[in-house]
Amino acid sequence: MSKQNVSTEAEEPVIVPIPHSTEGETECEHALKHLYEYLDSEMTSDDEVRMRAHVAHCSPCLAELSAEELVKQLVRRSCHEQAPAELRLRIQAQFTVLRTTTVIETY
Repeated sequence: MSKQNVSTEAEEPVIVPIPHSTEGETECEHALKHLYEYLDSEMTSDDEVRMRAHVAHCSPCLAELSAEELVKQLVRRSCHEQAPAELRLRIQAQFTVLRTTTVIETY
């Protein structure tokens, strides 16, 4: 488990290790491994605080977090568009064909 790095100078931030650190795993590796838990709000509040503290002092992890947040926002926005009616009808027709074919093959 990584040890907490505590600064002796007043202006340097206190770096809190992120949660559940594994032996041999760097703080950044751990942060990136649990990035989606953070983005999906699946962490405990204590773990979220630790993750925020880490990305506050680690620009590579902050950049990765920002990129993943952007991707998540783009996906969320694109999910609001509805497929054209013609495409939906073709897909529904294929489902009907597949369902009918599957039922016939099982008899």
